Amino acid sequence: MSGVIARANEDRAGLGIAMMLVSYMFMASVDTSVKWLVIGGLHAFQLAFVRYAGALVISLVDIGRGGLSRDRFATDQFGLVLLRSLLLAASSVFNFIALKYLPLSLTSAIMFSSPIIVCALSVPLLGEKVGVWRWGAILLGFFGVLVVIRPFGVAFHWATILPMGNAVAIALYSILTRRLAGQVATQTLQFYAALTGTVVLLVPAVLVWQSPDSALDWVLMLMLGVWAWFGHELLTRAHGFASSTTLMPFTYSFMIYLTISGYLVFGDVPDSFTLLGAAIIMVSGLIIWARERGRGGVVARMRV
Repeated sequence: MSGVIARANEDRAGLGIAMMLVSYMFMASVDTSVKWLVIGGLHAFQLAFVRYAGALVISLVDIGRGGLSRDRFATDQFGLVLLRSLLLAASSVFNFIALKYLPLSLTSAIMFSSPIIVCALSVPLLGEKVGVWRWGAILLGFFGVLVVIRPFGVAFHWATILPMGNAVAIALYSILTRRLAGQVATQTLQFYAALTGTVVLLVPAVLVWQSPDSALDWVLMLMLGVWAWFGHELLTRAHGFASSTTLMPFTYSFMIYLTISGYLVFGDVPDSFTLLGAAIIMVSGLIIWARERGRGGVVARMRV
């Protein structure tokens, strides 16, 4: 009987991992398409607006299946939900502007410092205790970011500051998501994130709006919201089949996807510093993951 339960749990974890990999494929499609479109002359504000407006339509359809009553949108944590949504919109703008100037592999490498920032901020914001190993991993991760950015070298580009803004916004967004989990429905969080991004970016988008030049560009632009919504939806659902500690190593698939698409679509080959820095950031993140997993295992044994 225990063997059947173990196989069932493995199957559920396998499904969660598969959903995680597909979700990051959708998100990589967003970044690759945005880079294509901003290089072609479309503005980051316009693309960010379309991304959220498209997600808003899908969220309304999804949440509306249970009836569009006022209760479906109610939350007693509105302030935190709004702040979380603003952080997500800000992260998109930072990222979309940076993609015009930087290779996909570089922006994704810097973005993956966000789990390290989450770990560092969990002390003052969540009251969590961080031991020597995790503090060491945090310092190692930030060293990896410096290797990627090279702030004092001739190769430094001002746009590398933007992915760091993206990473900080995503880290704060993740902390708020952790705090709101179980208190606010996922559908509600999706809806307010899409609504906030749409409203905040409407005026800037109108001011810089430019129609795409080709049918391909129209398709890519209109698909931004679809890919983003499904990416976030699958990411959320994946955590219903497997724990965060099981799924975390597979988040680095995003970096792999973007490195491949950057080479195939734009001919970008990561230089040695980007690869070295990305490797350091990944090692740092995996150390934090291993410590979290070990701590979770101890807690689980104590509960037994």
